[in-house]
Amino acid sequence: MKFTSALSSFSLVLLLTLTTSNALLTSIKEATIDEIQLAFKQNQLTSRQLVEYYISEINRLNPILNAVIEVNPDAIYQADRADYERARAKTRRGSMLGGLHGIPVLIKDTIGTKDKLNTSAGSFALLGSVVARDAGVVAKLRQGGAIILGKASLSEWAAFRSLNAPNGFSPRGGQGKNPYVLSADPCGSSSGSAISVAANLIAVSIGTETDGSILCPSHANSAVGIKPTVGLTSRAGVVPVSPRQDTIGPICRTVADAVHVLDAIAGFDEFDPATREASKYIPYGGYKQFLKANGLKGKRIGVVRNPFLSSVGEYERQAFESHVRILRQGGATVFDKLEISNIETISNATRSGEAVALLAEFKVSVNAYLKQLVVSPVRTLADVIAFNQKFSDSEMNDELGQEIFLAAEGTNGIGSLEKAAMANLEQLTKDGFQKLMWDHELDALVTHGPGISAVLAIGGFPGINVPAGYDEKGVPFGINFGGLKGTEQKLIQIAYGFEQLTKIRKPPTFIA
Repeated sequence: MKFTSALSSFSLVLLLTLTTSNALLTSIKEATIDEIQLAFKQNQLTSRQLVEYYISEINRLNPILNAVIEVNPDAIYQADRADYERARAKTRRGSMLGGLHGIPVLIKDTIGTKDKLNTSAGSFALLGSVVARDAGVVAKLRQGGAIILGKASLSEWAAFRSLNAPNGFSPRGGQGKNPYVLSADPCGSSSGSAISVAANLIAVSIGTETDGSILCPSHANSAVGIKPTVGLTSRAGVVPVSPRQDTIGPICRTVADAVHVLDAIAGFDEFDPATREASKYIPYGGYKQFLKANGLKGKRIGVVRNPFLSSVGEYERQAFESHVRILRQGGATVFDKLEISNIETISNATRSGEAVALLAEFKVSVNAYLKQLVVSPVRTLADVIAFNQKFSDSEMNDELGQEIFLAAEGTNGIGSLEKAAMANLEQLTKDGFQKLMWDHELDALVTHGPGISAVLAIGGFPGINVPAGYDEKGVPFGINFGGLKGTEQKLIQIAYGFEQLTKIRKPPTFIA
């Protein structure tokens, strides 16, 4: 796809200015939200310059990475407006701007935007559809002054269409590539969101997760991903999979940046009833107050090795051992070699009942989503299946089927089978993760990589991935911290404390 608005000749001057005039900001690349805001404040950078820089990087790298599906044609206008608002605020005493004011954001292509951008879930079936309003999280981003730069690529339909589709692939976006090792798995489904921040196409992105779709791409692309408690952020206006498990969260390069974004998007939304109950978890003053370098001190952390270390190499095993020592050195009390009851069953979506529940929930929720669109080529899941068959040249090939779609279409609402599956998931959660947390009075569980995602998914629990290293081939891997509902503040303290003691993340290498 061809992108407009190339970087103008100011770039070299701008980067030299950023390098020489402020020790905190060596360049736009790798810059944090706080560093960008400082550059704004000191008149070293404008939102327009930042947007133009990111667009130029997308033009340069996206043909390789396939991380961005489309750029917002109004992004420059939004940037100019942010610069104008910032200039006015400087002349008005007491005028306050949000922490994301003037900051560009990439949004996963399942998250609705009421603008010139498509919301297509990576599928040609939804190309040209028109949403009724901005998704809840997008509305909050706009209220905070953020610039919606464009839509990030993904695994089509949030990886809930085909059993054979590769992670990070969609017909509209192509195959997303891991910027560290291009042949490595970028994971999914929020692959483009993670690839984009890792490759410095953006500082801030938003992903969605039903089971692993924020945590796994963050793990694979050396990013920080926060999977919030279900309902802490609104799912309204987002192409759904399961209202019981879906959640929306940030993917950034640092814990602090991800927390800035969480503060901006968390909270009540009249269009998502789940936010009413979950909003009670949001602490007064927000989550930034928990960004403490000594955040590990006094925390009780359980270490679960089985089965998450069983399939990794010696290099990653040794790294995990080192990280457990760091948790202790940071002041945490570590309970090692804990076991989650029935973890083998939980990790198998068929055996646990998760697959049965998700299939029925998807059909019900996606049909409701399609029907409420102002304009759409498809109005039901059956329409989407028929579209894929009719336009098989663009939507299907010998490997890309729609087995999940067909299985979901074969369901008939939430019946006795689905209710039994959901009840089993609740019991597995109570007997497993919850019991372990309560028995040891833990603040968090820690695992290598995103293997714990199924545990967190079926219970609606929060989790944070932090970069943890790179294997012998240069492929990133992460460490995951998970907790009970509403414990984001504890997870943030732990994740930030770990990050500050290790500072493992490094820029991508683009190894072929």
